[in-house]
Amino acid sequence: MDRETAEKLYHSCYMKVYSYAMTLAKNEDAASEITQETFFRAISTKQEFRGESECFSWLCAIAKNIFIDSTRKSARIQGEPDENLADSSTDIEQSMIDAETSFRIHLLLHEMEEPYKEVFSLRVFGELSFAQIGRIFGKTENWARVTYHRARLKLKERMESHEL
Repeated sequence: MDRETAEKLYHSCYMKVYSYAMTLAKNEDAASEITQETFFRAISTKQEFRGESECFSWLCAIAKNIFIDSTRKSARIQGEPDENLADSSTDIEQSMIDAETSFRIHLLLHEMEEPYKEVFSLRVFGELSFAQIGRIFGKTENWARVTYHRARLKLKERMESHEL
């Protein structure tokens, strides 16, 4: 990738990739590190972007792989699984005013199974479109939409059963 193309890619997608990395890592330093590593790999790789998807989707796939690798490495070093922080929804903003309620909601989200948790996180925190989420998972836009809405329903059911 030539320097001019790399700079355009960096300037046009940096904040989006950083936001996505924040949804994964839940930590500013880690998100910054993931973002920098994502662009380094994208720019320095011998494998060029093939144009089969949007540049942003390609970068998100790289960022996701970096996050997974770092999580696994961290878990091996610590000798125990890494605990991912949970997600939240814009629908439950009013409930999050109270810190204890917020914590309980995060616990419920943490218990949610994949891919619901990640799709929900990408939509709410990453502010990605359903089409972009579908591309990240290699699925259709409709799959992403259905998965997100099922995740919302699961969260609402859990909230009701826990009286939140």
